[in-house]
Amino acid sequence: MKAQDEQFFLKCVQANPVNQQILHLAPQLRVSDWWLTAGALFQTVWNVLEGKEPQNGIRDYDLFYFDEDTSYEAEDAVIRRAKELFKGIDAEIEVRNEARVHMWYEEHFGVPAIPFTSSTDAIDHFAAKTCCFAVTRDAHGQIAIYAPHGFADLFARKIVPNPVLAPREVYEAKIKRWLSQWPSLSADPWPESKASTNITEG
Repeated sequence: MKAQDEQFFLKCVQANPVNQQILHLAPQLRVSDWWLTAGALFQTVWNVLEGKEPQNGIRDYDLFYFDEDTSYEAEDAVIRRAKELFKGIDAEIEVRNEARVHMWYEEHFGVPAIPFTSSTDAIDHFAAKTCCFAVTRDAHGQIAIYAPHGFADLFARKIVPNPVLAPREVYEAKIKRWLSQWPSLSADPWPESKASTNITEG
């Protein structure tokens, strides 16, 4: 059953031509531990399940990578290469080195963050378990999927909180937008024991 779930997930993801183009071109960036993640994937699946255009409502496409060179200059060089590589794609593609997140996080969100250890570690800290998906592709075309919480909730269009880093208000702001955009969704409430958490996600 798991293999069937992965196949269906990948079929949905690849129904979005932007995802197809990013996955085709991204190996040329020559960065380590890169993954296409977040709304590019789970929102595409929601669109397919609701019978909408696969790109509907997707604001941007997140491409994570992980490089121990945490200098601004190194990341900026990758971002500039990505801009040139993806210039033919009509979408906003955000490329970020997840090894650097803790360096700017507190200034941006007002609270400190511990360093992530990999791109998938960063993905594990998304506000909802339903967001924790990623896809990568090697130079030979082999595709790998990261889905630490499985596919059942995603296919059921059920949003489940992931109270490991993000606070309640981040989760609730996200589900408010998602529920308005994809009316077939349902959302579990934030667990009360985590309501006073004082940190946010990137």
